[in-house]
Amino acid sequence: MVVLGVILLLIGFVTGISVLWTIGMILLIIGAILWLLGSVGHAVGGRRHYW
Repeated sequence: MVVLGVILLLIGFVTGISVLWTIGMILLIIGAILWLLGSVGHAVGGRRHYW
């Protein structure tokens, strides 16, 4: 999810499409939160780790 967010941010920045920029930022933030929760040991979506 983090990688997809970065890709959408780059595409949105290069093409100037603000919708892709916004979606990329949201995916990047959600992915970072899930990654952080999974790395500290909290179960995310019924799994002990998220990658």
